[in-house]
Amino acid sequence: MTGNTIFITGGTSGIGRGLAEAFHRLGNKVIIAGRRKALLDEVATANPGIEGIELDIADPADVARVAAKLISDHPALNVLINNAGIMPFDDASGSIDEAVMRQLIDTNLVGPILMTSALIEHLKSQSRATIIHNTSVLAFVPLAATAIYSATKAALHSYALSQRFKLRNTTVRVQEIAPPWVDTDLIKKSGDPRAMPLDAFITETMKGLETDSEEVFVEAIRVLRDNPGSGEHQLINSFNAEMEANPLPV
Repeated sequence: MTGNTIFITGGTSGIGRGLAEAFHRLGNKVIIAGRRKALLDEVATANPGIEGIELDIADPADVARVAAKLISDHPALNVLINNAGIMPFDDASGSIDEAVMRQLIDTNLVGPILMTSALIEHLKSQSRATIIHNTSVLAFVPLAATAIYSATKAALHSYALSQRFKLRNTTVRVQEIAPPWVDTDLIKKSGDPRAMPLDAFITETMKGLETDSEEVFVEAIRVLRDNPGSGEHQLINSFNAEMEANPLPV
């Protein structure tokens, strides 16, 4: 938890910023990425020592550019946190906006895979390194109102499982964070009592990351994480019926 050089995508707000500031307070070197320079500068000003780099995670060329710069400027880099993500609503029972769909998949799934691929050989050269993928409880119990988002998180979870196995004999370990609904701007920040406060989520998650757990999730989502296999249809239907009766803020 200390003495690392950590790169966090989507580090200008929400969970990404919360993790960046928590690791910064522990004395790590933290570099955050985001699309908007003004927000990067805001975080850096509030947390002297944190560095920002502009990145469009959905652009493969930009991913390659940033990876090369990180390796050059921060040769001690040993932690990658794939956190950047977007969550537009959709309707799987109707027509899908193809442009929105592709942006979502490129941001939530393709981007993290390419970012990891671009840094993996560098990470394997370190004496100890970690890749952390930020997925979601919706990787296990999809929210029908965000079907594509849920699918990208399920896919990233699956990718993390395979990557962890393939890296088992290297110095790189793979961890996964699976957040619940956290009160951030990913979904309109509203103070909804069903959403976990960001500070509480970060505190519990950092405790989990102190361990060697392959997957870190807050206790509040354990029932949903333990999705009951062949009986999942009833759970998913009842979960989504409840959410339709009490929809998320838009």
